[in-house]
Amino acid sequence: MQTKLLFVCSRNRWRSPTAEALFRHHPRYAARSAGTEQGARIKVTAGHLGWADLIFCMERKHANRLRERFPEELAGKPLIILRIPDEFQRDDPALVALLQAELASHLEP
Repeated sequence: MQTKLLFVCSRNRWRSPTAEALFRHHPRYAARSAGTEQGARIKVTAGHLGWADLIFCMERKHANRLRERFPEELAGKPLIILRIPDEFQRDDPALVALLQAELASHLEP
């Protein structure tokens, strides 16, 4: 059974979709991504949080927004802050390297 990973950023345009793409076709993990802001490409919902086994937020502000909006859905769920700044384009090799480095301590290869 795959571990379900949810990646959250602001607008779901660059960071979280890049993280999601790292796990496409991965045998151990299934991944989705969403954003916390009104104009997000895919806006995070209670359903996303219910689906996820692990929730990764790019910045502390994303975790705070989730805690404010979805306290019940987050009960007992690991919420991990990766500290990835909003200064990358989608699939930027520097972003991929940073994501891989930050995720290494949380996930098995």
